[in-house]
Amino acid sequence: MTITVSTDGSALGNPNGPMGWAWADHETNAGGRPGHEHPGDCDAGGATNGTNQIGELCAVLEALRAHPGEEPLVIETDSQYAINCSTKWVHGWKRNGWKNSQKKPVKNAELVRAIDAEISRRAGSVKFVWVKGHAGNAGNEKVDELARTYAGDCRSKARDGYLPKEGWQSLLGSPYSKGTDVPADARMLLDGSITAEEYHLGRGESSGDGAVGGNGTSTGSKTTKPAEKPKSASATTSKPIAKPSLAELLREPEGVPDYDAEPPASAATASAAPTLQPEPAQESKPESATTPPPSTPTPTAHRPSGLRAQGTVRITPPPSSSPSFQGRPITITGTITFTGTVAADGTMELDGDVFLGR
Repeated sequence: MTITVSTDGSALGNPNGPMGWAWADHETNAGGRPGHEHPGDCDAGGATNGTNQIGELCAVLEALRAHPGEEPLVIETDSQYAINCSTKWVHGWKRNGWKNSQKKPVKNAELVRAIDAEISRRAGSVKFVWVKGHAGNAGNEKVDELARTYAGDCRSKARDGYLPKEGWQSLLGSPYSKGTDVPADARMLLDGSITAEEYHLGRGESSGDGAVGGNGTSTGSKTTKPAEKPKSASATTSKPIAKPSLAELLREPEGVPDYDAEPPASAATASAAPTLQPEPAQESKPESATTPPPSTPTPTAHRPSGLRAQGTVRITPPPSSSPSFQGRPITITGTITFTGTVAADGTMELDGDVFLGR
């Protein structure tokens, strides 16, 4: 019988978190059944620092480890980065001694290696299926909520950080490790004082009344772990979470924006077998007919200044730094807001962030 799970990673400020990860079975209370070496039917974790990419890979790795055996495994994710790392880029990275196309060390290599090892040793097949994020897919919505909630709890100190060993190694070896809160049990895991099995004791959750319904909605709330710390008032206060800009997502050379990057239908699934496939091109996503139109913000009034700006602006990092680069220019829409000194000849040095309209 095929096992299907959804995975997701989240960062409330990308890069440098807090971040979260989550996986969830599509079958309620599947823990303990054949192919399910876990309690409950979902699990989630996170850390005070990190990136959405680390979260995506942690979710895939934990889902693989929770579902060993001969049963075919289908992993649904809205992350092209996770799919490409697991099924495509890993083969070239191994051939190149874990160096990327720029001859630099591969980011999050510990996680990618671990995912590759789990897929290789698994008796059953593994297939990745790309799903459109935030489009009413029940499994995707559930893991998105689990990952974001854990990230928020790490930020508010309601829960301690919880990552697989390779997740901690990737995070602590990254530029985003400064100030990371590493709990005592995670330190013991890293120095070999406890095993991964001991580290995972008491983890895992059960949906209970919060099982994913057939209509693509969640029918309740999740059951928390017995050892979970009580949430503080600040942790239970819901705050809107802004999506990171494209510039933020591309600050990591391996970065691939996960939203607004819908692959063609032929690339919606990817086998974990070492078969190279063309990388999906980025396309705009049509609005769902059932999705209410977003509220239109009141435009800011601008008065004519009589001034004009012309010339060439360099956007960094360049599109060519992304593995999804297709060798052609890309179109972006944004605004550059600046304050500076204009020289007598009208020239002005620009150096600042670009805020993209979405």
